[in-house]
Amino acid sequence: MAVHRSEAVVLSRRNLGEADRLVEFYSRDFGKVRGVAKGARRPRSRLAGALEPPTLGALVFFDTGRSDLVRIDHFDTIEPFVRVREDLVRLGAAAWALESVTRLTGERDPQPALFGLVLRALRAMAGRGRPERAAACFALRAMDLLGHRPRLDRCVGCGRAHPFPDAGLDVTAGGLVCGECRDAHAIVVSGTLVGTLKRLRGLAWEEGLRLPLAAPLDAELSRTVEVAMAHLAGAPSRVSRFIAQTRRGLSVGLGGERGAAPPQAPPPLETPRQRRPGSG
Repeated sequence: MAVHRSEAVVLSRRNLGEADRLVEFYSRDFGKVRGVAKGARRPRSRLAGALEPPTLGALVFFDTGRSDLVRIDHFDTIEPFVRVREDLVRLGAAAWALESVTRLTGERDPQPALFGLVLRALRAMAGRGRPERAAACFALRAMDLLGHRPRLDRCVGCGRAHPFPDAGLDVTAGGLVCGECRDAHAIVVSGTLVGTLKRLRGLAWEEGLRLPLAAPLDAELSRTVEVAMAHLAGAPSRVSRFIAQTRRGLSVGLGGERGAAPPQAPPPLETPRQRRPGSG
């Protein structure tokens, strides 16, 4: 039985049996790792309270080589990102970023650069800036690192140089498409947004976070990267749906409607359900 160690971020967790947890991590040295934390739900467990997204910690696990699931031995907290957990907007942005990593990366496929990007994004979301901008900058860089860098200088269908009217962004096709080549899968984008995407590519991380944008353009940026990541994943984001529902609830509450429900935390990022290890 091999023992492995790596820094890792908790992506998701769910209860397993009476006292265990099934946890998914994104680690620096092993990529995405899923494992069982025995007794983690018991009050005296050294793992109790540590296995919460988006905690960064030092992970120690055993791998028998006979199962996709490892046995989690230690997870010592390095950075709990408390400010992210305590704020609904920051937590929503972080949950969306972690969900994107979960859906767009494979098991045991280490990508240290992507791991570093995840940490940058979480630290930016815990800072004083807007978490929505940190999420957008994260998505743009994650697409590049995962091999989905969209072409922005010409139509990927016919080769027509940009600018052109009725432009769309089709990340599954590889980039911009003109009005004649655009289909229902493309995201309609303004010429100003295309210029902003190009500019963000050339800026350092901190410069991208601080780049001043008009509110409508900032909203278009966030909306575009959200839909683009959903297209790459092949399904809408659960976290994005929850955030949209919460915003509608907040707008109703601010309008003074009696009985409006208060906003709740984003849905827990749960690992896919499967049979308990060792069950028949």
